[in-house]
Amino acid sequence: MGAGRRIRVRGQVQGVGFRPFVWQLARERGLTGVVLNDPEGVLILAAGADLDGFERALVERAPLLARVDAVESLPCEVEAEGFVIGASEGAGAETRVTPDAASCADCLAEVRDPGDRRHGYAFANCTHCGPRFTILRGLPYDRAQTTMAAFPMCDACRAEYGDPGDRRFHAQPVACPDCGPRLWLEPEGSLAEAVARLARGEVLAVKGLGGFHLACDATNAEAVALLRARKRRPSKPFALMAALEVIRRFARVDGAAEALLRDPAAPIVLLPKGCETLPEGVAPGMAELGWMLPYTPLHHLLLDAFAGVLVMTSGNLSGEPQVIGNAEAREKLGPFADAFLMHDRDIARRLDDSVERATPPMVLRRARGRVPGTLPLPEGFGDAPQVVGYGGQMKAAICLLKNGQALLGHHLGELDEALTWDAFLDADRDYAALFDHRPEVVAVDLHPDFRASRHGAARAEAEGLRLEEVQHHHAHLASCLGENGWPLDGGPVAGIVLDGLGLGPDGTVWGGELLLGDYRGYARRGWLAPVSLVGGDRAQAEPWRNALVRLDAAGLADWADGLFPDAPRDMLRMAAARGLNAPLSSSAGRLFDAVAACLGICPDRQSYEGEAAMRLEALAGEGGGAGYEFGHDGPVIDPGPVFRALHDDVARGAGAAQVSARFHAGLARAFAGRARALVRDGEAEAVALTGGCFQNARLLRETLDALGDVPVLVHRTVPANDGGLALGQALVAAARVVAD
Repeated sequence: MGAGRRIRVRGQVQGVGFRPFVWQLARERGLTGVVLNDPEGVLILAAGADLDGFERALVERAPLLARVDAVESLPCEVEAEGFVIGASEGAGAETRVTPDAASCADCLAEVRDPGDRRHGYAFANCTHCGPRFTILRGLPYDRAQTTMAAFPMCDACRAEYGDPGDRRFHAQPVACPDCGPRLWLEPEGSLAEAVARLARGEVLAVKGLGGFHLACDATNAEAVALLRARKRRPSKPFALMAALEVIRRFARVDGAAEALLRDPAAPIVLLPKGCETLPEGVAPGMAELGWMLPYTPLHHLLLDAFAGVLVMTSGNLSGEPQVIGNAEAREKLGPFADAFLMHDRDIARRLDDSVERATPPMVLRRARGRVPGTLPLPEGFGDAPQVVGYGGQMKAAICLLKNGQALLGHHLGELDEALTWDAFLDADRDYAALFDHRPEVVAVDLHPDFRASRHGAARAEAEGLRLEEVQHHHAHLASCLGENGWPLDGGPVAGIVLDGLGLGPDGTVWGGELLLGDYRGYARRGWLAPVSLVGGDRAQAEPWRNALVRLDAAGLADWADGLFPDAPRDMLRMAAARGLNAPLSSSAGRLFDAVAACLGICPDRQSYEGEAAMRLEALAGEGGGAGYEFGHDGPVIDPGPVFRALHDDVARGAGAAQVSARFHAGLARAFAGRARALVRDGEAEAVALTGGCFQNARLLRETLDALGDVPVLVHRTVPANDGGLALGQALVAAARVVAD
């Protein structure tokens, strides 16, 4: 027995090589004791000299994929000879699960080494890389709890797995060609035949980490058009995969972009187009393309042999969830794919690729590689109960609060789609079971017809839980505050919340808002002048409807008649006048649609959500110019003068790019000026920028410039769009409980 310490390490510390790291560190320092995994993270019993230095090194020298949130220690007696790695103990889930990580350099070197036993093996991995969350069935993270349980290790792999000095020590997916998953091509052939099919312009279904992709040669316009026709995806941009040296030929890659591409999360990164061009069909009307590096040995082997650019888009029918099972792929992707590159390692949960931007940094879709990472709750939430937030109707995601952490789940999609709704219900059960979550409070959107809201209300009633309804834009504001660690008692902020839609407490549809508030509450201090959403949901899909009502409101009905001669204008005007399926809305998203329709840069009906606004952003480019002036009537921000000036610019022959640039600048300044005034007058401590419109990099930059030197909070790791809504809901609900 010796005087020592009981050291608890919390955070992302399982499945990242943390125990062998501790073992090596302890041996260096001559310590005795044991290290093991348990439901709360990593537990260390250690005795010896300089335990303070040992604790500091646990943070300072932690493995690459580790995230240490806390190191806590108490004196204890330690009985041990030497230092050993103990078996995992307990059940439950208080620790963080590691996201999937891109292949490391060491594993890739082995895969490419003809003399290595893993040469050409598509499933090489170690504690520094490989699948994690996509193969996990339960905690603690041990092989028996993963989809690798079906592959007993050979003697060579077992020796690596059991050697604390090996980088594969307790790497749960460890495998080799003798004992691990296998790869094949259907209907027949090898990886070389798969590459030959791609070169011939065929479409290939490829099984990845979180689901299947559909791949084709991105330089072949006919192959791209074939994939679009088969997938019924007329114009939504395709993601691309290539080696970094190839990406540099087609995109502008600065230091920040390269670092993000090389990040272990391996997201899709939006990059400006470069010197060489790809067919317009890859991303019609866009100034940026979404690129990712190969992130598994299979992808590397495929790209090494193909030596080009591959479209790598989700394997699904547009609107449906990504396919993950082999039988499911044969059934659903058969009409799309000419062949299937399959393997027999099951995928435990479907995860789309994350989508991000390096400059300005932001996450547009939080998925593979980023989940299930957690965020620490801000100061003041220490007594927060367990809460589940169910998000909105679009870009659905679930958030769990527990033990001072917020776990924001992965992107699920639009809940109108039946299969996506099934995936939402699966995710709800999955996260609750995996993280041993027992909520006391359920948080939902204020809109009673959102499927997630109905689900949350039903659960609260059935289980006797407290139900908190949270207004949509208040949730956006709270999400931005929470991501930035704004304390519960940090004071009010001016929230510029610009998005597509959210039900306001006055029964109208909000979407262009200036709020003054915090987690506990808010006041509406400014908003876009509302107009009718004629046709309800159809107004979101058909931009010309929004242009018609905005032009009419600006006194430009004659111009609207000329722009849309074949539209049922009289019927829509009558519906707007009578309020028939025409709710009033202050939506900034629909304002973008209206401007795009006036410029004729979008189809009559959008083929995907946000298409018109994205085309308008792309059109603005790097151009400048004086922003259009909005009208001001008390709290109302009136776009009428913008449309009159826009009309005059078009009549004078101004280019669409100049008009787009002036619109972006004008909208930014209209809201920034009011928000600055709230800070200047001492009513707000800072400004928060949130809502889906702030995924628009041009709008974000213009708004930051217009705000000048006031403190500003922006999104970086949580989506500004509805993908971050559940986090805000959960924080608002927790704040209300703490205040009671």
